[in-house]
Amino acid sequence: MPRILRILNRFNLGGPTYNAAYLTKYMGPDYETLLVGGLNDPSEKNSEYIVNQLGIEPMIIPQMRRQISPVSDYKAYQKIKELIRKFKPQIVHTHASKAGALGRLAALNMDVPVIVHTFHGHVFDAYFGHWKTSFYKSVERSLARKSSRIIAVSEIQKKDLTEKYQICQEDKVSVIPLGFDLSKFRENMDEKRMMFRAKYSIADNEIAIGLIGRVVPIKNHTMFIDVLKILKQKTNKKIRAFIVGDGESMNFIKQKASHLGIDYVNGVSDYKPATLTFTSWMTEMDQVNAGMDIIALTSLNEGTPVSLIEAQAAGRPVVSTRVGGIENVVVEGQTALLSAGTDAASFADKLLQLIEDDQMRNTFSRNGWIQVGEKFHFSRLVRDMDVLYKELLGTGSAIPEKAIAV
Repeated sequence: MPRILRILNRFNLGGPTYNAAYLTKYMGPDYETLLVGGLNDPSEKNSEYIVNQLGIEPMIIPQMRRQISPVSDYKAYQKIKELIRKFKPQIVHTHASKAGALGRLAALNMDVPVIVHTFHGHVFDAYFGHWKTSFYKSVERSLARKSSRIIAVSEIQKKDLTEKYQICQEDKVSVIPLGFDLSKFRENMDEKRMMFRAKYSIADNEIAIGLIGRVVPIKNHTMFIDVLKILKQKTNKKIRAFIVGDGESMNFIKQKASHLGIDYVNGVSDYKPATLTFTSWMTEMDQVNAGMDIIALTSLNEGTPVSLIEAQAAGRPVVSTRVGGIENVVVEGQTALLSAGTDAASFADKLLQLIEDDQMRNTFSRNGWIQVGEKFHFSRLVRDMDVLYKELLGTGSAIPEKAIAV
């Protein structure tokens, strides 16, 4: 039985955690997997519950943290080498940047036969300045040359890696979209909607707009606040906005809202109606989506945003910036409206179209499940990954579909 050492940066709420969890759970018993992750940043939602609910107990490397630290990073690298020495994996599969650097270096040093890395996103746009970005590109190019295979989560991301940033050759990259258990976003949605809207006193004639994710600069919440200001001046419809998440930019976003005269409440303890509600992190995302009418995303860069996959599974129309892999997740004009990355006026106009047009919202809602139901289901993810592993190992046939059960 092939052994896989699967390493990701940390167990925060997002695609990498779900991806690693489902691959660990549902690729057994054909593979024996040891799941390893780093320590969460204090500003992020700890999502170990995702893997725990699947009966997985991951190993945590405390020294592997989000920020760069030569001392901690070296200790994490040595710990991974020790794990490889004891576990003796045939495959080391890393997910995201920090795990990808430390894990692949350790695997190369320990002569692991197959080394795979998944880019869930990348840091080549909008994260750092020129020199730092150039350094990361150089590191990724070196590691890619020595990897058995690079996985992109979308065709757009593959094009970025092979053409735009020239990280590796095209034949080195396999496209395997993320996979999730989306069934809960189709169950008892009317009941969940009533519960969420009752909790926050959202009236039937109010349009609820949700922005879900880490409150950090790359997610561009500042533009969302500008958009709310524009909407309040342009529409007669009653709108409510919800920022679901937390992070380092939270205080700044609240200050900006106050500066623009947008009333807000702390939705953790105060549920009274306001134009803007900060809910902090929430785990029942099926309830959140059920309660919303539109899901927004204002990011400057994205790989495969989980919030937009879940929104479409729940039948919620989307307004998003046109960045990263977004166009491989939504269908413009059918499930979503897209705008330029930093143009608040354009984004507001797109939102305004959906706010004012009930028929468009309903049409987009019906199209959502058609777009994501099969494409982003975890069973498809597991089958695709199994085929790749068998190819790289030079072994037998893939896991039959009937063997992958919830």
